[in-house]
Amino acid sequence: MTDWINFLIDGLYTGLNQITWVEVVAFGFGVVSVWYEKQENILVFPTGIVNVLLSVYVCLTVGLYADMGINVYYFFMSIYGWINWTRKNDGKKTLLVGYCNRNDRIIMMVLGGGSFLILLFGLTKFTDSDVAFWDSLTTAFFITAMWLLAEKKIENWYAWIIGNLISIPLYFSKGLVLFSFQYLIFLILAIMGLISWRKKAMGK
Repeated sequence: MTDWINFLIDGLYTGLNQITWVEVVAFGFGVVSVWYEKQENILVFPTGIVNVLLSVYVCLTVGLYADMGINVYYFFMSIYGWINWTRKNDGKKTLLVGYCNRNDRIIMMVLGGGSFLILLFGLTKFTDSDVAFWDSLTTAFFITAMWLLAEKKIENWYAWIIGNLISIPLYFSKGLVLFSFQYLIFLILAIMGLISWRKKAMGK
């Protein structure tokens, strides 16, 4: 137990000394973006775009290649989600918070499972990643979550929660303490967001 505590303290100390301004700014925009998502506020997308562009650079420097790739995907999905959330018909919003239907669940499983297998193969065969499985797994959950977010499906929160739970120790092991702490905050906000969106769906 003492060795585990010492490992955490040493990792925290080392990680804090290595934090860059890029990580700090990305951290700030990331937290703000998730907060806006919880509020069902359109600003989730522009703030998220800033976060992902900075995160691409950070992930590239530490060899989290799948996470780097997902941030490129986030960028394009943020544009799509921005357009989708603001679409109106007769002056009224056409996209409301709701649950996945049968077709949505099929897309969700194909998107998540397919992206995991493709990423795992690519990272294992073509990169020097030493965390290929976990990097691929979190990325698959986040890819699915981002599509569900763009469609305003409540299930997006479940995918974020699982991905965040895995990302906390993953980023800590890479010395990215601030990003690890960011995912802890994301986890808390995701739980709050799930509760909030479920209430909105019940109140429709």
